[in-house]
Amino acid sequence: MTKKRVSNSRRRRGKPISKRSFFSRFGGTLLKLMLVLTVIAGIGLIYLDAQVRDKFEGKRWALPAKVYARPLELYVGQQLSIQDLKAELRGLGYRSVSRVSEPGTMEIASTRIRVATRGFVFPDGDEPQRRMLISFNGKQISSIKGGDGNSLPLARLEPILIGGIYTKENEDRDLIRLDQAPEALKQALIAVEDRDFYNHAGVSLRGIARAMWVNLRSGRFAQGGSTLTQQLVKNFYLTSERTLARKLLELPMAVLLELHYGKDEILEAYLNEVYLGQSGARAVHGFGLASQYYFARPVSELQLHQVALLVGMVKGPSYYDPRRNPERATKRRNLVLQLMADGGDITQAEMIQAQKQALGVVQQKSLRKGAYPAYLDLVKRQLREEYPEEALNSEGLRVFTSLNPIVQERAEQALVKTVNRLQKRFGKRVENLQGGMVVTDPQTAEVLAVVGGRNTRYQGFNRALDARRPIGSLVKPAVYLAALEQGYTLSSLLDDAPIRVEMADGQIWEPRNFDKQSHGQVPLHRALSNSYNLSTAQLGMSVGLDNVGEMLQRLGMERDPTLYPSLLLGAESMTPFEVAGIYQTLASNGFRMPMRAIRLVTTAENEELSRYPLEVEQEVSSAQVHLIQYALQEVVREGTAKYVYSQLPASLNVAGKTGTSNDQRDSWFAGFAGNRLAVVWMGLDDNAKLPFTGSGGALRAWTDFIKREQPEPFLAAYPEGVEYHWIDEATGYLSDELCAGARQVPFLVGTEPKQEVDCGQKDPIQRSLRWFQQWFRQE
Repeated sequence: MTKKRVSNSRRRRGKPISKRSFFSRFGGTLLKLMLVLTVIAGIGLIYLDAQVRDKFEGKRWALPAKVYARPLELYVGQQLSIQDLKAELRGLGYRSVSRVSEPGTMEIASTRIRVATRGFVFPDGDEPQRRMLISFNGKQISSIKGGDGNSLPLARLEPILIGGIYTKENEDRDLIRLDQAPEALKQALIAVEDRDFYNHAGVSLRGIARAMWVNLRSGRFAQGGSTLTQQLVKNFYLTSERTLARKLLELPMAVLLELHYGKDEILEAYLNEVYLGQSGARAVHGFGLASQYYFARPVSELQLHQVALLVGMVKGPSYYDPRRNPERATKRRNLVLQLMADGGDITQAEMIQAQKQALGVVQQKSLRKGAYPAYLDLVKRQLREEYPEEALNSEGLRVFTSLNPIVQERAEQALVKTVNRLQKRFGKRVENLQGGMVVTDPQTAEVLAVVGGRNTRYQGFNRALDARRPIGSLVKPAVYLAALEQGYTLSSLLDDAPIRVEMADGQIWEPRNFDKQSHGQVPLHRALSNSYNLSTAQLGMSVGLDNVGEMLQRLGMERDPTLYPSLLLGAESMTPFEVAGIYQTLASNGFRMPMRAIRLVTTAENEELSRYPLEVEQEVSSAQVHLIQYALQEVVREGTAKYVYSQLPASLNVAGKTGTSNDQRDSWFAGFAGNRLAVVWMGLDDNAKLPFTGSGGALRAWTDFIKREQPEPFLAAYPEGVEYHWIDEATGYLSDELCAGARQVPFLVGTEPKQEVDCGQKDPIQRSLRWFQQWFRQE
């Protein structure tokens, strides 16, 4: 006992324990601990290795669906001005040069354009890169010649990429292959970010030592010493946090990545992953998308000074943003060029020449991607009827639409210009005036343009699709069409007299004409063209509200209308898009055609998934629609919309209807030519009263658009079962073309009046005299 106490006391006084004694007691434990740590590290490496391979070999990125406008087809005889073609090419990012030398360039003269196209992989076949000389005669293509001088019957430009459908993270990228990247891009990246890229195994000990020295001197984590491989690991697998834990995890993952994959594979992944800026809420990843975002051209067309700018931005896309910080971005670009020259990648002369160049960044407003939010909104809604959200924002689908950028731009200009004019005229009363427009091709029901508001790039409330407002007199063609089905004719006399209708709740519906006057007995066609409320109400109540409601649905209304008497004068609320569906049926001779924004959807590999062909169903007799078309042409020639021909040539035949809601809160016009139909709404979001009607607002925007568009004239089909007869306006009886007050009106065969007016038309002497009088007036 005594010896043991002495020994313990010596230990307490600090006498060292021998090494042999320490290892004999703790060596086994240490070995076990090291073995456990080794096993844990091994398991961790196996897990990391699986993570690295799984993501790198699988679907590396969630790729948004790409949405394209229609491709512009070029052919001899096409109605296309040189200005329109220039606008299309600029929208595609083509550069004006003195001599065409490479794809994406154009050479412009007064009557011709020489262009080197980029080519495109279409679902129905590849369009090759080619050089073309396109000549114009006025506003028409007169010839198209290829690079060999031979005539080309048809050529297509690549479609404008108008947007995508993104994930919740709002990441966007355009994937590129390594062989699509300019050699200067690879050289610049390596020169600036990782000079030893092709020599190290994922980690650079020299870079780490240098970074440690900088961090120790600064007293903070200021530099990481990362290789390109490590940067890819950080962006692709980890987070951008500057922590020791993340750094320690980054090192083995970089080595594992290099162990399994070649340098070129890693570099290609880096080119597509690196973050290079922010477009609103959308993150710009990869050099493919950055090239389009900053220069509006494919990465393969980048020049040396542009490559240097993008590479310089890798260090800090926000700090070196060329749009917000051009001086800072220029200094950084020039440094990249200097590093390339120092490394022998470019000559001193090339460096000096590139440093002299302007940044050349395009204005964001000139970019077409994101320029059509209202149209893209429609595309998304139609896609979601068939595809799940995950497929739309991660599978890289290609969506080909009917958007016509030229038509869209004209619609936007017409609406914005008209809003500005009205604001200038009426001042504060309309300082927040808004509008919406939908344009279709009535022959195909394809949607060509959608304008969601006066701020055409605003991605919020889409008035063309969501502003449900009372449509006013736009409803009247449905009322009159229902009456024609019940035996009325265009010459039937209607009583434009006051009407009082007692509602089920005891309220009285008592409409008035806009001019607060009654017009007595008026022909049906005149009541429609002048938009008389009293005669329309009298007619509608006679026809029956249920029949009018059914006609609206046959024409294209998807919902059940509210069957109150006020329905007859447009109390039913609809969006411009819904109204376009109804007038689409009227313009296409009673054939109902669902309006389509999408033509085709393919996979990223160009395999067809969905095609959206024309669907046609006869809902209303073509003969009866022909009579309404006659009246709608009269609206424009003689009625409430006669302003149109103060701006348009008389040869451009159009048809349409004005609309003003109760208390003058909404201004509408819906009208069509041969190959264009447009619906315009104007109003205030707070539903306040307007100082103008449908003819004073929406009609002006519609007319401005048609004036810019110069469409084909409307030529009403002459269906079987229709005959034209001369009638007397005052009585509605048959008359003669030489009689005063006579007009030629269409009738269903057998429904023409049986009575005749006697204006001496059967007296040959009187007839000859009137014929000479008429001929003299025409001369």
